Amino acid sequence: MTTATREDGYVVPADPSNAVAGLKKKGAGSRSWILMDSSGQEIILDVDKYAIMHRVQIHARDLRILDPLLSYPSTILGRERAIVLNLEHIKAIITSEEVLLRDPLDDNVVPVVEDLRRRLRSINGNQEDNEVGREFALHHDGETGEEDDSPFEFRALEVALEAICSYLSARTIELETAVYPALDMLTSKISSRNLDRVRKLKSQMTRLIARVLKVRDELEQLLDDDDDMADLYLSRKLASASPVSASGAASWFLASPTMGSRISKASRQSIATIRGDENDVEELEMLLEAYFMQIDSTFNKLNTLREYVDNTEDYINIQLDNHRNQLIQLELFLSSGTVCLSIYSLVAGIFGMNIPYTWNDDHGYMFKWVVIFTGFFCAILFVLIISYARAKGLVGS
Repeated sequence: MTTATREDGYVVPADPSNAVAGLKKKGAGSRSWILMDSSGQEIILDVDKYAIMHRVQIHARDLRILDPLLSYPSTILGRERAIVLNLEHIKAIITSEEVLLRDPLDDNVVPVVEDLRRRLRSINGNQEDNEVGREFALHHDGETGEEDDSPFEFRALEVALEAICSYLSARTIELETAVYPALDMLTSKISSRNLDRVRKLKSQMTRLIARVLKVRDELEQLLDDDDDMADLYLSRKLASASPVSASGAASWFLASPTMGSRISKASRQSIATIRGDENDVEELEMLLEAYFMQIDSTFNKLNTLREYVDNTEDYINIQLDNHRNQLIQLELFLSSGTVCLSIYSLVAGIFGMNIPYTWNDDHGYMFKWVVIFTGFFCAILFVLIISYARAKGLVGS
């Protein structure tokens, strides 16, 4: 890898081997970018939004989508010379020959940078082997082989889609491993601690479902609109335009060694455009369809998990209702017993009053009969009340 020179005070010289260390020393925050071109060269940038807008020729409203301080949903936008990509933590601008990735120091973005670097190195190595093979074929047969590879913007887009699908799938697996044991514990023992744990996990699941659904809807929207997919063919649009760039933007790289092959490929694509293949989006459709199926599988897993949570909640509610019914029955028994004891207390209170009645004299034998009769009457009344409640279905038999 080569190092880059400083231009207009914006470019931070960085060797790819110590790019992250250089970024830490620089202390770059949300304005830091990493730029990688199709040849595998990369530099760390600390530029303002105007330099980025001038570089890739996009509007401020498109760049605002990539602002980490603003919570924009996942979006894939095709512009004239760039693809604006906002997929969760992956915020990038892809052109036909380079990709700008925001916040390369972020823990979730580092694997994307490594994967993109590995893909570009692998492709460049294959291209060198193909060049040798074509020279050998030209020397012996006088024929050249066609380079069969996808445009650079599709390779970068594939890396981003693979990273976001893998990231969301991993979060789903982590959530599954936490939710199922928590629900089992709640089913076995209903407690405030288990309920609070399930509540937090359900909140995480709801947020994750919304994130996965947004990525899925964005891919589905692209697949349903051929014009939107055609806007992502940057190399095709570049080939249909003038071969000489008239942007006037300052280049942050030296002359790319693959520029000749890119122009040659653009010439071949321009021929395809003249033939009427500008509406052919089969290659991109197959790419998006593959990752749509992957994100849809993740979405289905989350739906299954949500259904399991809902079923568990229904089961818990049934259990709570059963306990509530048992408490109501207990309250009915206690209330009936209280009424009967109140009658018994009333009789005891009447005979316990210190009033000189004549029938209190020489009638001591009546005490035991009053007590026995009153107790028997209260017991019969309690049985009648419970029998009536069972007959009406108020208590279980």
